[in-house]
Amino acid sequence: MNTILSIVQKINYYLSDYILIIMLVACGLYFTIKTKCVQVRCFGEGVKKVFGSFSIRGGAQSSGLTSFQALATAIAAQVGTGNIVGASGAILIGGPGAVFWMWVIAFFGMATIYAEATTAQKTRIKESDGTILGGPVYYIKAVFKKNGGKFLATFFAIAAVLALGFFGAMVQSNSIGEVFQNAFNIPSWVAGLLLVILSSFIFLGGINRLASVTEKIVPLMALLYLVGGILILIVKIKFIPETFVLIFKYAFQPQAIIGGTFGIALKTAISQGVKRGLFSNEAGMGSTPHAHALANVKDPHDQGVVAMIGVFVDTFIVLTMTALIVITTLYTNNGPLSAGDITNFSKTTLVQTAFGSIFGSSFGNTFVAICLFFFAFSTILSWNLFGKINMQYLFGKKSVFIYSIISIIFIFVGSILSNDLVWELTDMFNQLMVIPNVIALIACSICL
Repeated sequence: MNTILSIVQKINYYLSDYILIIMLVACGLYFTIKTKCVQVRCFGEGVKKVFGSFSIRGGAQSSGLTSFQALATAIAAQVGTGNIVGASGAILIGGPGAVFWMWVIAFFGMATIYAEATTAQKTRIKESDGTILGGPVYYIKAVFKKNGGKFLATFFAIAAVLALGFFGAMVQSNSIGEVFQNAFNIPSWVAGLLLVILSSFIFLGGINRLASVTEKIVPLMALLYLVGGILILIVKIKFIPETFVLIFKYAFQPQAIIGGTFGIALKTAISQGVKRGLFSNEAGMGSTPHAHALANVKDPHDQGVVAMIGVFVDTFIVLTMTALIVITTLYTNNGPLSAGDITNFSKTTLVQTAFGSIFGSSFGNTFVAICLFFFAFSTILSWNLFGKINMQYLFGKKSVFIYSIISIIFIFVGSILSNDLVWELTDMFNQLMVIPNVIALIACSICL
């Protein structure tokens, strides 16, 4: 196990520190230029399309989803443990400056996800029974029509099934089990069993039941977390300017807080921002196009600008709220992390510690546990759908039931098994999804 862990960590090191930084930034820059900065130019249009006809009662569709249901399903995938656990881990390892690099990758990621959503819309297929399918495997096959396309699509599909349906489910349920045990002093397997029951009920209900749940749970869970965060920031309001100073200062001088040489520290801050930013907003990863492909819209552009708002909400609102909470409570005013000593802190419970410092440990633990449960649960639901689409592509409709059973097993095992290897494997397959997805996106923009 240690040998495998070492190999996977080495692969992740090269992926996140070199390959992903180049690919994601280059892809984001390319689509920013090609679309004439669509993330700025059409931001207002995206907001209007999302909130102008906002409804949490979209109803069952004869096929596909409403535009908001597709967005809610995408945000459910984006707003998960990455916004709490992932952001906390990035700050612990890369310092407060990692947040700045998350913002950078998200800004360019808004152009990337616009391209993902519009391309998924253009290349989706409708089966004889009316079922709509779409996502990277379909636009990979559309642009690479020979053997290369089949290889890239298969490569992506396998990585997606493992990253989203299996290992990703373990990561989400593991975080829930740990915070529930910390907050309520109940065995983590109890939380795992609850997750299995709820997940199974929704999995069996198909896409309409999933959409009905996500369109209601996503706005409510985001609102709950933001209200709690705003209360923290009101209490610590005089330290907010210092918080932003720390974010910008340590983005370019991270060695002052995380140690090491300037070059190594800067690379650590950037790679943590890129890696955890990707895990949070998923722009360029190829997961959310599965949801956006299902949206019933008149023009692909309409869903593209809606998809951009998903990245904005995920990173610039929810993830930034986490960062501000952690930094204002634990870094500013000579807080316990101001000297860079992280030995007594865990990325999984860091936000609980931050909330507990203001509201008391009992309430802080409980509040974050409830928020994380909704975040991670909604992510499990969406990721399961995305993995299912790729499983069906690989092995046909008959494989879907077997896939669901295996996924449920992974959910339960993840709640009781804390393993660094699982986190590293999830990161690896998440990152491997980026390679064929970005190649196909750029090729589609040129050829289709």
